[in-house]
Amino acid sequence: MFRMLRSRVVQLACAAAALACTVPATGQAGAMPIPSVPPGPDIPAFLGTPAVAAPIIGIPPVPSHPYLAASGDSGIHNDGWMSDTYTRPGPLGVATQVNSVLLGSECGSVAFDRAGRIVTTCLGMAPGLYLIDPNTMAVLGKHPLPGRSPLDLLKPGGFNNFGGGGYFYLDHEDRAVVGTGTGHLQIFAETPAADGFTLVRDYDLTGVLQPGETLNSALPDSDGLIWFVAKANGVVGTLDPDTGVAQVIRLGSGENDQIENSFAVGDAGEVYIATNRELLRFDAGPADAPRITWRVTYANSGQRKPGQVDDGTGTTPTVLPDGYVAITDNADPMNVVVYRTEPDVDRREVCAVPVFAPGASATENSLIGAGRSLIVENNYGYANPRSTMLGNTTVPGFARVDIDPDGAGCTLAWTNTTEAAPSVVPKLSLATGLIYTYTKGTQPTDPWYWTALDFRTGEMVWKRLSGVGFGFNNNYAGIALGPDGTAFVGTLGGLISLRDGH
Repeated sequence: MFRMLRSRVVQLACAAAALACTVPATGQAGAMPIPSVPPGPDIPAFLGTPAVAAPIIGIPPVPSHPYLAASGDSGIHNDGWMSDTYTRPGPLGVATQVNSVLLGSECGSVAFDRAGRIVTTCLGMAPGLYLIDPNTMAVLGKHPLPGRSPLDLLKPGGFNNFGGGGYFYLDHEDRAVVGTGTGHLQIFAETPAADGFTLVRDYDLTGVLQPGETLNSALPDSDGLIWFVAKANGVVGTLDPDTGVAQVIRLGSGENDQIENSFAVGDAGEVYIATNRELLRFDAGPADAPRITWRVTYANSGQRKPGQVDDGTGTTPTVLPDGYVAITDNADPMNVVVYRTEPDVDRREVCAVPVFAPGASATENSLIGAGRSLIVENNYGYANPRSTMLGNTTVPGFARVDIDPDGAGCTLAWTNTTEAAPSVVPKLSLATGLIYTYTKGTQPTDPWYWTALDFRTGEMVWKRLSGVGFGFNNNYAGIALGPDGTAFVGTLGGLISLRDGH
């Protein structure tokens, strides 16, 4: 069975590659949609009831980052705090319209320039940095990503390899900053005609990286110093953007202290990085070298659970107001863990709240952080696209954990045990009061749904069919809410949008 399913995945990936050859050329007014299996009578197009916006008030705003695009526009986790929270609205589920563009590549990280255009890196059969019209979904321009090959998907672990462009950020000048698979950090500006990109700066980091140390993510701190990480050996580095001088430290070797995800930057120059063993706070030391301010080992079952890329936390750290930072650990059951961020405290850990069932809890996506509330998603069971084929899906689960008002602990506010979101990065809109996620049905033809949950109760509000079949699997891509309230998500077929009708 395993070999048969693996063969099927390869066949479908190759089919996607062939279809990608028919995508309209850049600059055309239209876009070829991702082909969907016709939904049968057992697959409803809409479930639930359209929402009435119920704004969440009293949430302190995430501080504006001086070297990132505006909050909500800069990258996969929205801002420097990695909050995954928007102040702007998303769809309410009213007369919804779904559109898509077939790319044969998955657009995992989506940002928006000042004109509202989509800037995204897409990995797969046509890897590149893309500029896309959010209304027509037409590709306006593209630049290839060095070191990425269409054959990467067919390698072991190819569907959960985020290095070499899976993460990128849009800076305060609307420039895309991408860590490549060749050990370079490249900065791209849009062309004056907005029909592509121009390479404006290329930092060669191969002098400080060893073979096998592929760049995973990069972000500027609040002082403008660029930090970067590589998975292998737990590489943490800094880059002076003016001089090009880079410095690194290594936290481990082999299977220990790997850095799988991105990281968070605070508003006082500090950086929070999670390995598969620890959470660490860094600050710039002498000559801007990376310096560990504190480190804490989190609980770990030692398992690489189905639903995780390695045997550690699956979360990028999330910074919260009032001096908190949060991750999930890798205990069984998994905990949402909150720590104090100050350099010197008597007790660093605020709480560790178990979520979901023993033997069935894992996440590979960042927590949503809104004020003192955290939303966690269960991804247990998602190893790769085979996990959701032929009617299969993952263990359901969402939960909300709140930090107590006195800061002495945390409380589990609610748990949803019905909605199964295999691998998406969910988002919260403070304007609508909805959590936006992407769920999988159990019919053999494999339907995928845009799904909205109530932030206050965790209950499903509505679902809208996104499409049916392999091409609609989001495979770790994040949801993004555009400036006009349209929602976007990358899938194995390309990029999909959802907006309310008139």
